[in-house]
Amino acid sequence: MSTASGTGLGATLRTWRDRLPPSAAALPVGPARRATGLRREELADLAGVSVDYVVRLEQGRATAPSAPVVASLARALQLSPAERDHLYRLARLLPPGDGAVGDTIPPGVRRVLDRLGDAAVAVFAADWRLIRWNPCWAGLLGDPSAVPSGLRNFARDRFPVDAASPRLARWPVTESDPGAVDAAVVSDLRRATGRFPRDPRLSALIDELAAGNAHFAAPWAAGTVAAHREDDKTVHHPAAGPLTVNCDVLTEGDTELKVVIMTAAPGDEARLRQVSATAAATASTADPSRAEP
Repeated sequence: MSTASGTGLGATLRTWRDRLPPSAAALPVGPARRATGLRREELADLAGVSVDYVVRLEQGRATAPSAPVVASLARALQLSPAERDHLYRLARLLPPGDGAVGDTIPPGVRRVLDRLGDAAVAVFAADWRLIRWNPCWAGLLGDPSAVPSGLRNFARDRFPVDAASPRLARWPVTESDPGAVDAAVVSDLRRATGRFPRDPRLSALIDELAAGNAHFAAPWAAGTVAAHREDDKTVHHPAAGPLTVNCDVLTEGDTELKVVIMTAAPGDEARLRQVSATAAATASTADPSRAEP
């Protein structure tokens, strides 16, 4: 990444150094001082690195600082968590992982979900635990509310242990490329371990699947990484008959939440709307908290 563009590692460090007043770092400000931000030697002293190394970083002659150096620079520059993560990525390093997989849906994502109309929509945590769904999803695939929250997990359904039957989809589903879906789930869990390396729930899930399902264990051991964010499926609904849907998976960047959206393929729109309307009428008399365990 070029430092000339103003967006590379060196240029970004210079920008953040220039914006931090010395008073914020408890440094004295003399009457003859011209720099409004930190001097290079001041940043070097605060971060515990040499002035020469700061110079080489800012000039683009050093481009691969270690993780401890990046952490020290982030602390010295008083970066926000988002800025700290950006600095790690500019240094081609993985940002520090958060402690736990989150089940909280940001308000903005909730607003989008509430406006998706007749689409079948569900939200999964980074470990593929189902945490929210709308009435159309329940009508299309079956209401998950009777399943204990700890077992509402798409990865468990894809890679069952001890011959467990799928819990989240009551009606048979035919996929255009089931192998790609399986590879994507394994890849998602591997990425989640980098994002949340200390999460006990995620670790326990992976240990369980690796020990209990050979179809998971093999690609996991091979370090499989894949990207698969769209698919066509046919849901064999007991009342509406076979419904072909386009399935898209969107990832919310900060939380790694996965938003799964199923929309009707051309020709099946009216039947999916009917499934949605029937499900909404049923849901209106049920406990509204069921979709947000």
